Amino acid sequence: MELLSENPALNVKSLANLLHVSEPTIRRDFTELADRHLLTKFYGGAKLVHGAADSEIPFMLRENERSQTKVEMGKKAAGHIADGMVIMLDGSTSAYYIVPYLQRFKDLIVVTSGAKTAVALAERNIRTYSTGGQMITHSFSLVGEEAESFIRKINANICFFSCRGLTLDGIMTDVSVAEVNLRRVMFSHSKKKVLLCDSSKFGKTYFYNQGRLDEVDELVSDKPFVLENKP
Repeated sequence: MELLSENPALNVKSLANLLHVSEPTIRRDFTELADRHLLTKFYGGAKLVHGAADSEIPFMLRENERSQTKVEMGKKAAGHIADGMVIMLDGSTSAYYIVPYLQRFKDLIVVTSGAKTAVALAERNIRTYSTGGQMITHSFSLVGEEAESFIRKINANICFFSCRGLTLDGIMTDVSVAEVNLRRVMFSHSKKKVLLCDSSKFGKTYFYNQGRLDEVDELVSDKPFVLENKP
């Protein structure tokens, strides 16, 4: 989606090569986005509908946005983890990129609202609990009362979460009220809260307020965030 917002149009073959996925995968995602009026397809490619960059987009495309940045952020985030911890990961792609750095820790317990994240953890033989709940199809995030109820039973050492935008005066915002609500429950059941937010989200405002940056213990990003002081 970031690539589409930066280019007038992209063709299937070039995008498949760039993201290292198959052309049928790109076509399926283009079709899904077109059905949701986020882009317009043409023969062999697609172009972004004006204003669509602020909408909810599939996990696969978000996963590949700024992927190297997220790899580095995942490594940095893992520096806050120690053996024997109980950690929470939300369903964001930023949290997903922490998973490869968790195998070195002993006796780790991970609770996640990300379906794809849960699979990646299980593949690495990490003790994993999924929140359950309703799945948001475009993001593979589990949300709703069932997920929130599960989180309320957990006492975590640390939670890692993201947002869609971070305003310059330090307000975390998102497009999904269900994900915001779940993250707020995670906040109240974790001793330490770590926000994963790359610099492309700085200065962005979305519909739902998730909370203030001063509620967070640590910000993990690729660049320093400078808080704007309002007069």
